[in-house]
Amino acid sequence: MKKVLVITAGLAMLAATSTVFADAGEKTYKMACFACHGTGAAGAPKFGDKAAWAPRIKQGMATLDEHAIKGFKAMPAKGGRSDLSDADVKAAVAYMVKNSQ
Repeated sequence: MKKVLVITAGLAMLAATSTVFADAGEKTYKMACFACHGTGAAGAPKFGDKAAWAPRIKQGMATLDEHAIKGFKAMPAKGGRSDLSDADVKAAVAYMVKNSQ
């Protein structure tokens, strides 16, 4: 019985952590990424545009995270928001990818 409780508690914590991470990603996207990824400014792939995101997603999350954190082509490092943590940027990238597949 104790194993079931531990597993159930662990799953609940994982679900809560995933929700917090997703919420952080959405918040960062709306605060910092929307200006370009919501409009397509400077060639940014628009949020939810599966065709635009597909070749980028194929590169893998590590590459997408690195580009977002360090900058890539017209996009400045961290989207020009040096106050964001790497974790904030990664959460926003994950949020955009999840909603653009």
